[in-house]
Amino acid sequence: MPQQRFYTLTASCPDRVGIVARVSGFFAAHGGWILETNLHADREDNRYFMRIEVKAESLPFLLAELRERFRPLAEEFGMTWKITDSAVKKRVVVLVSKQEHCLYDLLSRWQSKELDIEIPCVISNHDTFRGFVEWHGIPFHHVPVTSDNKAAAYAEVQRIIEDVRGDCIVLARYMQILSPELCEAYPGRILNIHHSFLPSFVGAKPYHQAYQRGVKLIGATCHYVTAELDQGPIIDQDVIRVDHSDSVEDMVRYGKDIEKAVLARGLRYHLEDRVLLHGNKTIVFR
Repeated sequence: MPQQRFYTLTASCPDRVGIVARVSGFFAAHGGWILETNLHADREDNRYFMRIEVKAESLPFLLAELRERFRPLAEEFGMTWKITDSAVKKRVVVLVSKQEHCLYDLLSRWQSKELDIEIPCVISNHDTFRGFVEWHGIPFHHVPVTSDNKAAAYAEVQRIIEDVRGDCIVLARYMQILSPELCEAYPGRILNIHHSFLPSFVGAKPYHQAYQRGVKLIGATCHYVTAELDQGPIIDQDVIRVDHSDSVEDMVRYGKDIEKAVLARGLRYHLEDRVLLHGNKTIVFR
C-alpha cells in the first residue's frame, strides 16, 4: 500500500501562549487533517519548536499556496519555518574515500527503498568505488584532493553538487576536511559520520586514541558539518561496550557496525525533517 502524501511543517519561534492553538487552528480552518505533532519548549532560551504532518489531500490547495497562506501567521510569531512535501524525494549526494562500509549500507538501503531518496551522484577523492557505484546506475565523480589543489577540488565538488541539485550531502567516511567555504555554502545540509562518540577523540584515528585511553565504551556520532572540525550539531549517537581484551582491530570492526546504523538513522531523521537546529545543538523529533 503506497504511503499517503503529507506536508511537513517545521518551525521554531520565541515561546509564548497560543502558538499551538493558532497553528492547529490554521490547519483546521482549511480542513487540514493533522497526522502527527511534535512539540518542544526550551525553557533556558525561551524558544518553541514544532513539527506537524498534515495529510496533503485534506487541504483545498497545493504546497505553494499553503506556504503563502501560512506566511502571515509565521511572521506574526517570528518563526523560522519551512513546509516540505513527502512526495518530493530528497536528492542526496554521497562523498566517500576508501572505507566502503557506509557507502555499501546506504546504497543497499536506497536500492531496497528503505531510504526513499534519489542519489544523483557519488563523489570520491579516490577512484576505488567507481565500478561498484556505476553498477548501481549512479554517476561517479573522481575529484582528487591534495595539499596543493584543495581550493580547486572543493570548488569542483560544489559545482557538481549544484549541477545535480543536491538537497543534502552525506560524508560516508569521506576522510578529508572540507573547506570553510563549502561548509558555509550548505549549513545544516552536510551530514558526517564520525567514528567516535564525540566530543571525545576528535580528528584522525579515534579508535586508536580510545584504545590508548583504555575506554570501556566506543561509539559513533552523526553530526552536521561546520567549518570547525568535528564540532557541528549532533544528530544521533550510539555506543558499544568493550574491555581490556579487545584490540584496536576489534574496536574498528565493532565500530563499523555502529557507524552504519548511526549514519542511516541520522540521515533518516534529516530526510523526514525531524531535526531542528538550535545553535550548536539539535532538537530531534523521533
